[in-house]
Amino acid sequence: MRRFESTFRFPKSIASRCSALRRNHHPHDLENVGSMASRLESRSVIRFSGPDTIKFLQGLLTNDVRRFGETPGEKTSALPTPNLPVLAVPPMYAALLTPQGKFLYDLFLYRPARPEEKLDKTGSGPGTDDRELELLADVDKQVLDEVVQTFKRYRLRAKVDIENVAQDFSAWQRYGSNFSRNSSTAKEPDAASVGWGAGIDKSAMSASQGNKNGWQWFKDPRLDSLGYRGIFPSPSEPPLVEADKETDEKNYLLWRLEMGVAEGSTEIPKGEAIPLEYNLEGLNAISFDKGCYVGQELIARTHHRGVIRKRLLPLKFLDSEGKEAEQKVASGSEILDATSGKRIGKVTTALGCRGLGLLRLEEALKRSNSLTIHGQEDLKVEAVKPDWWPPEWFREQQQHSAAA
Repeated sequence: MRRFESTFRFPKSIASRCSALRRNHHPHDLENVGSMASRLESRSVIRFSGPDTIKFLQGLLTNDVRRFGETPGEKTSALPTPNLPVLAVPPMYAALLTPQGKFLYDLFLYRPARPEEKLDKTGSGPGTDDRELELLADVDKQVLDEVVQTFKRYRLRAKVDIENVAQDFSAWQRYGSNFSRNSSTAKEPDAASVGWGAGIDKSAMSASQGNKNGWQWFKDPRLDSLGYRGIFPSPSEPPLVEADKETDEKNYLLWRLEMGVAEGSTEIPKGEAIPLEYNLEGLNAISFDKGCYVGQELIARTHHRGVIRKRLLPLKFLDSEGKEAEQKVASGSEILDATSGKRIGKVTTALGCRGLGLLRLEEALKRSNSLTIHGQEDLKVEAVKPDWWPPEWFREQQQHSAAA
């Protein structure tokens, strides 16, 4: 399909959000652009295969990878499609940490459908194949070679192959207001049509007949409001990604910034970030009962201590009149309480009038009206509490404040 990234613009689009707000449009224009899709050029794909794949990853990653060895159950985040007659195993979000418990890499893990879990090419029954278990993972492209080499160093005698398959597959995201509030049921036309199969999507007929793996969209394993995510063969485009719905990945970045979700080893600083401060437990990346893995000790100790004083928060950059406006804010810029001059955190990511910041939670929310950037005192910063945050995060902070 032809792409129109350079010429097409959504009405009141994400890309023009800041300038639109300056023209006094409604502050939730982002919710009115409908569904969009972006090929994630910032992500690449690697493959794990071999009899020890699950055991190998189980001892390394923060999440419980054993689920990929089980038969699909009643619950699934995949949308139903004819070439996957049984329930698919949903993807998983996980991280690899340093031995000291600091963040290294994040991964979205997928288990391609096994032949016995889908119809064969004739559509008459399950297929057969003697292939060993394999998992695909989309990872940060900037550190792709480093990711592969790191896993190979941990491999030792484990029977697992680790391959760079970035030329064969691409990661995609579908997002927007159509997915921010709705569930994935076949009764919802837009959601149901996102599948990989001729019975649902006429435009995907040739792809579904010619593709032995049954690639499809899945609910984002972090948050439902982030939309759908998937790995698809390159250079083809996923089903129902029309030319007028495909848009630049920067729009997906802005979508995440509004929700307070970081991704990759730049936004979550490699070798520095404490995973709980970057809200990875709230994004379903951490299992607290899976057993040992690299870096578990710090995670468990911090979790059971019960108080996370700093967290990653969405930021709005405001002009002197208190209106959202595009600003040149550098990552690493210090955020100050203008009243006291006290440093309360730093900007980790910025794009236009939005950003993310790692801030001391109590001060950021209590003094949000007085926050500014060091060296840019005419610029106001507003810290926003995400809707998806669990209530206990605030109870913990209140208990800590009372004790202090």
